Amino acid sequence: MDTYVLDFHRIDKSSLPLVGGKGANLGEMTQAGFPVPPGFCVTTEAYRVFLSGSEQMGDYFRQLEDIQAEQLERIAVLGSAIREHLNQVPIPVDIKDAILGSWMRSGQEAAYAVRSSATAEDLPTASFAGQQDTYLNVRGEEQLMQAIRRCWASLFTDRAISYRAKNHFDHRAVHLSVVVQQMVFPEVSGIMFTADPISGHRGTVSIDASFGLGEALVSGLVSADLYQVRAGTLIDKKIARKKLAIYSLPEGGTVTRDLPEDEQERQALADPQIMELATLGNTIKGHYGSDQDIEWCLAQGRFYIVQSRPITSLYPLAEVHTEPGDCPHVLLSFGHQQMMTDAMKPMGLSNLRTMLPAGKPSVRSESTLTAAAGGRMFVDITKLFALKPARKLFPRLLSGIDEMMGSGVGEFIQREEFIRHIPFQPGLKKDVLGFMGPIVLKAIWKLLFASPNKALPYVESYIQTAIAQRRSDLDGLTGPERVMRIQEQIGTLLRRMFQDLMPYPMSGLMSSRLIKNLLQRWIGDDEALHVLNKSLIGNVTSEMGLMIGDLADQARPYPQVIELIRRGSGHTQQFREQLRGVEGGREFGEAWDRFMTLYGMRCPGEIDITRPRWREDPSTLLPSIDSHMRSVQPGEHRAKFAQGADDAEHAARELLERLRRQPLGWFKAKLMGRLIRVFRVQMGLREHPKYMMMQQFGLIREGLREEGRLLAEKGVLPREEDVFFLTLDELLKLSEGSVPDGLEPLLEARKQDLERFRKLTPPRVMTSEGEIITGKRRQQDAPAGALLGTPVSAGVVEGIARVVLRPEEAKLNKGEIMIAPFTDPGWTPLFHSAVGLVMEVGGLMTHGAVVAREYGLPAVVGIDGATGLIRDGDRIRLDGTRGYVLVLERSGER
Repeated sequence: MDTYVLDFHRIDKSSLPLVGGKGANLGEMTQAGFPVPPGFCVTTEAYRVFLSGSEQMGDYFRQLEDIQAEQLERIAVLGSAIREHLNQVPIPVDIKDAILGSWMRSGQEAAYAVRSSATAEDLPTASFAGQQDTYLNVRGEEQLMQAIRRCWASLFTDRAISYRAKNHFDHRAVHLSVVVQQMVFPEVSGIMFTADPISGHRGTVSIDASFGLGEALVSGLVSADLYQVRAGTLIDKKIARKKLAIYSLPEGGTVTRDLPEDEQERQALADPQIMELATLGNTIKGHYGSDQDIEWCLAQGRFYIVQSRPITSLYPLAEVHTEPGDCPHVLLSFGHQQMMTDAMKPMGLSNLRTMLPAGKPSVRSESTLTAAAGGRMFVDITKLFALKPARKLFPRLLSGIDEMMGSGVGEFIQREEFIRHIPFQPGLKKDVLGFMGPIVLKAIWKLLFASPNKALPYVESYIQTAIAQRRSDLDGLTGPERVMRIQEQIGTLLRRMFQDLMPYPMSGLMSSRLIKNLLQRWIGDDEALHVLNKSLIGNVTSEMGLMIGDLADQARPYPQVIELIRRGSGHTQQFREQLRGVEGGREFGEAWDRFMTLYGMRCPGEIDITRPRWREDPSTLLPSIDSHMRSVQPGEHRAKFAQGADDAEHAARELLERLRRQPLGWFKAKLMGRLIRVFRVQMGLREHPKYMMMQQFGLIREGLREEGRLLAEKGVLPREEDVFFLTLDELLKLSEGSVPDGLEPLLEARKQDLERFRKLTPPRVMTSEGEIITGKRRQQDAPAGALLGTPVSAGVVEGIARVVLRPEEAKLNKGEIMIAPFTDPGWTPLFHSAVGLVMEVGGLMTHGAVVAREYGLPAVVGIDGATGLIRDGDRIRLDGTRGYVLVLERSGER
């Protein structure tokens, strides 16, 4: 029957519900004329009819619904029971007849490969490859029917059940087809990727090749030759020692044989064959419109394709504008620079892309020098390197943000293919000098001549005035007028911040560098700088952390307030209402309101404007207050901060006294005294520009939410919060009354994309060709087995590691070391509770490093995968001076 069996030539991509991803691909390639060995598919309808013959599968499916991916023992027991049961269920006669009819037409004497093909397999967003079983060199009616039955049962292997549970696929909704394909008996076989699966480079065809059947390669039994082809040129060739191969047996089945010594290092494919295969791979890629993972074989001088599926492991490409003959564009992850690498909703990305002042046809436009990829924003810095000085200075500057980022960019821009094709940028030098020149001159003036004491009052007054003006500009506006005003405010924000506020922290950075260099020259070391970093004057983020401690102290005498804090609440209004009914609630509520007035617009991941602020949702803040109460004594946070300021003042006095005793000591002491005063004040202002940005983000977020509410009331948007799945330009069009067809499906697709993007790890640096540039870490003095990172705050501490993936889940106890993916100002409340800090991203001048130095916490950053490599509860040694973490004792081994 046609519903039970379909030959390849009757199958295309629309057949996926009937024949699964693998079967649909083989039919699609057959119809496209690619060299695919002939065969047929036993459809999912046959599988469903087969299952319907079981009275027990309904109960088995109910048990599968409750399975968690990590319940391996339970999965093993249940999977074994299901497979054993299915091996006893009879195959209906009409299905068997349909299978045997196609088999006879295809050729009874031929050998076949019998493979499973699931309906959720080989999709653009998920690959089920390897989850079900494959049977090779199947001959005769009995072997064929047995292999098909085993394929049906293999939908319930342990790995298949676990994979579906992990990726939230409904076990009932995944159906199985079986591919029955004539075997070719290859001299050579392997796998071809039309993009480099390691670096991500989209223009590189990567081919693995070994002798015999490809199963030896897929199963890891043999090393394969590696060939790489780019732009029609064989650019790399690594010949492996191939000790064995798998071959077919005449009677059916396969055998593994050792290769003769003289065959083991022979090149599996000749160079012309490599080029032929690469060309075929690119043709298949062009047909599908996406990069492919292709299984191939060579038999009697002819290539055959036995499978092609999308490569799902590649990080998405960033779409940037390139001209013919351009060099590959180099793109920086904005999230790594801002210490927030989570995926963002479209409105969060649109807000940031509008904020960048360069590459904009108008103030309200998104910058053409930005691109979204995988839910993250990347900045195209290619044009900058048309200036030769930037090729040396910019990587060094980036290293202060993230060592691996700076190293990666520095390595990439030295490549000949990059330098030779950098596009000429007339007027770039003038534009850069015109923008940066006045800022640098102002910073130098403040470094050498301006009164440091006037800096903090001026900056605070400037921010208050600016935010009051921005609020006034938005008052009374609604609809298109409000959206356009929001775009204007965002579009001018960064330029104003740089021009008006950045000279203050920039002079602090200059003084820091000068102090470091002069200390090394005059006294032989710069250790005093670590102490001078403590308790900087006027740091708005540090003061926020101290106020968290004040809130904790305010709550301590009142058990009912503590209980409310530990229970948490979804909305600030609910929390405030609950406080009114408990002892001490009024006093704590007044302190809470003062805090929210100053900092309620902040939150973890605050550069993403779509994230709820503390004033809306206190759930990410209350655990920090709880951790503080459990790990810090009353008043200890203020006392430690005051002690840090005393230590810094004492260190400054001692340093100046040492300098006075040197030749020209009066001059050295006077110059150093000036630099220290500037450093202590101006570096303390480093967080004020971000604070001002978040004040404005708070205003803009309120406006966006209100527009979302109005559109939801009109029935334009399904829900108020759907406004965050639009861009600013899309919101403007909706507010003007232009509603596109298919808006709801578009919003739903974007929500699904976000869930997929959240599982991706964004690269620090990537190119327009998809290549991920990793960089190299400098040589470090560290014990064997240590995890290496960048030292950013000196000191050594040992303690229990507490892995914190999200602040709302933090439960730090006294003496614990916080292990985090990143930290931005929204994480600062946790710093008082920790004795050390480890982060996966960051550098010397990023937020977490600066605050750690100010609090005197040893810190190491830039350890990729630290939150997985270090387990919660491990005992570790953190060396913030040499830059490593050593696991001393695993949790559970004590």
